[in-house]
Amino acid sequence: MPEPRRTRLALYLDLIRWNRPAGWLLLLWPTLGALWFAGGGWPGWHLLVVFVLGTFLMRSAGCCINDVADRDFDRHVKRTAQRPVTSGAISIKEALALGAALALCAFALVLTTNQATVLWSFVALAVTLAYPYAKRFVSIPQAVLGIAFSFGIPMAFSAVRGEVPALAWWLLAGNLFWVLAYDTEYAMVDRDDDLLIGMKTSAITFGRLDVPIVMACYLTFLVVWTVIGAGMGLGPVFYLAIAAAAAQALWHWRLIRDRTREGCFKAFRLNHWLGFTVFVGVVAGYALP
Repeated sequence: MPEPRRTRLALYLDLIRWNRPAGWLLLLWPTLGALWFAGGGWPGWHLLVVFVLGTFLMRSAGCCINDVADRDFDRHVKRTAQRPVTSGAISIKEALALGAALALCAFALVLTTNQATVLWSFVALAVTLAYPYAKRFVSIPQAVLGIAFSFGIPMAFSAVRGEVPALAWWLLAGNLFWVLAYDTEYAMVDRDDDLLIGMKTSAITFGRLDVPIVMACYLTFLVVWTVIGAGMGLGPVFYLAIAAAAAQALWHWRLIRDRTREGCFKAFRLNHWLGFTVFVGVVAGYALP
């Protein structure tokens, strides 16, 4: 029997990766961690709701933009060939309209904060729009993604304090290395296909050094956030969470060391638990000094 035709809603949900929440959770945990650092603890319901919903909306909008930009590449990659835009199930105009609507909803949330955060949101949007095209020109486009996926951090500080101190940029720098780690794992899944179509990725650029570099990135992320947590006076439970996150990173090494598609993809998908562990450590560190 022929496969039943999917509804428009099902196609839209597929476009924004509704059934794969790991992507937006990877953005959420460092953003919420920054909210706690900025406020010295609980940031209040208003900012919590703004940043949770805003993160989901902007990640969904980014998926729409990314799939339009990559449609000619995605059809040559096993894992992405059946995405709605690539397969023609959703038109380019339709995908861009959905992405714009989602971004406008996120912007409406930002308007409930302050002027500084509104201004920073335009910078965040510019980086989001630039990333899909970085893969054509930058040898390590994951670094651009790292900035895009970390920009909730300075915005969180701006929303809480009305300014972005040096602390926020150190958190962003540390988080950038985490993004490099997990998105290189993601790129390792598609390395063979990307080599054939001429896509630039960190997995290709790093070559046989990919696994040690991924582990070095994990280490850098955890060290930077640990030093910041120590400077903010977080209690022992914070260090226990960091140790648990480090144990997860070591498990990911076991998954990626043989560079199998299945192992690398599993490590990528599970990274949101590592981020969640660090976030819980920050929250508990303030609650249980």
